[in-house]
Amino acid sequence: MDAINEFVLSGGNLLWTWIVLPVLVLLGLYFTIRSGVVQFRLIPEMFRTLTDRTPRDENGEPQSVSAFQAFTISAASRVGVGNIAGVGTAIAIGGPGAIFWMWAMAFVGGASSFIESTLGQLYKVRDKDGFRGGPAYYMQHGLKARWMGIVFAVILIICFPFAFSSLQANTISATISSSFGGEVGWIPWVVGVALAILTAMVVFGGLRRIASVTQAVVPAMALGYLLLGLVIVGMNIEALPGVFASIYTEAFGFNEVVGATIGVIIMNGVKRGMFSNEAGLGSAPNAGASAAVTHPVKQGLVQTLGVYFDTFLVCSITAFIILVSTPDLANAAQGIGLTQNAIVSNLGEWSNVLLSIIIFLLAFSSILGNYYYGESNIEFITTNRTVLQSYRTLVVLVILFGSVASADLIWNTADGIMGLMALVNLIAIGLLSGVAFKLLRDYTQQRREGRDPVFTRDRLPEVTGIQSWIDELSVTGPLQVVKRESRR
Repeated sequence: MDAINEFVLSGGNLLWTWIVLPVLVLLGLYFTIRSGVVQFRLIPEMFRTLTDRTPRDENGEPQSVSAFQAFTISAASRVGVGNIAGVGTAIAIGGPGAIFWMWAMAFVGGASSFIESTLGQLYKVRDKDGFRGGPAYYMQHGLKARWMGIVFAVILIICFPFAFSSLQANTISATISSSFGGEVGWIPWVVGVALAILTAMVVFGGLRRIASVTQAVVPAMALGYLLLGLVIVGMNIEALPGVFASIYTEAFGFNEVVGATIGVIIMNGVKRGMFSNEAGLGSAPNAGASAAVTHPVKQGLVQTLGVYFDTFLVCSITAFIILVSTPDLANAAQGIGLTQNAIVSNLGEWSNVLLSIIIFLLAFSSILGNYYYGESNIEFITTNRTVLQSYRTLVVLVILFGSVASADLIWNTADGIMGLMALVNLIAIGLLSGVAFKLLRDYTQQRREGRDPVFTRDRLPEVTGIQSWIDELSVTGPLQVVKRESRR
């Protein structure tokens, strides 16, 4: 097992160091410049569009999930174990400086997130629950490369509902086991069975049940964790200036407390940041495409806000919890243990129970988001209901397996798969970015005219492959009511 783990780790590091990281940075900077720094310039629009009313069909029913529900589905996947265990691992290996690079990549990656989610909305298709879409769909309809879409879909299915969800289940199991002293061998199995049953109860209900659960759970869990972090930071407020200083000075390799090189610091900040906020990875567009909005750019902006919510709020509070509590990182444990020790050292042993509840909500909601990403891509490959039901069953079994599996092997496997997935998606959005820039210009022009932007296919007649966005809309107040559906 150790040999396999080392092979997977070395292969993943080579992929990230020499291919994924350069492409990710260069494309992110290109998107930032070409869009006029859209990820900063339109921050007010991000909050405005988050609460947009959902367009209705001719019967007065919501066309699909709302912009906010799509935000919570993607946030459910983003805000999970990466925000606690991943940040802990990045700090343990790369020191406080890794947090600077996590922040930097969140900002640069915000532009990539905008592009991919805008494209996901443009090339979405109708299904029984409303809409579905994502990278596989814009690869097929935008690039006319179904083979590329299938490759991406297969990688995503392996990566999110299987590898990443296993990791979420593993973290829940490890946290609860630790709360009981870490010596009760049957606890992981009990946790795995309970988690598998809960997952089955939600995912077999389809998209709208997933959306209703995440809409309730995500805000509550995020608020609870942020309050916990603020209490601990408040208890150690005198250490905060030194924490900020260490984050910035050690980002460039000066005075490293753990002996990490500048390359290790940057690599861990970028990888853990991308694992957490998923900017440019190709996952969030699957959730973004499910929303019913009046313009593709709206969901691009909402999903960019999701990157900031994940990294600048949730990941940052984890970093502060650790760094104000653990000044000596030389022999610090990696992963969830570092965060857990920091919380317990400040609040006492009782906080293990509180942390277990928070971890459960974070990880369980992430499992639901990951599951939906997989379902959207299963339906891209085939609409056979037997295949979908088999997929749902397999996801439930994977949750059980992840609860008792080796965490190191899962982490390293997830890193490698994530690199492949990101590379395929980055190539696609790089080729299609011109379409997203046209949509951005159309959106900003309508906003300058004082209108709530509305997009229809005839506004970009030169763009082919658009499956939705019908040409005729009747407007009733602020809602767009669909009168007919046609396909180009």
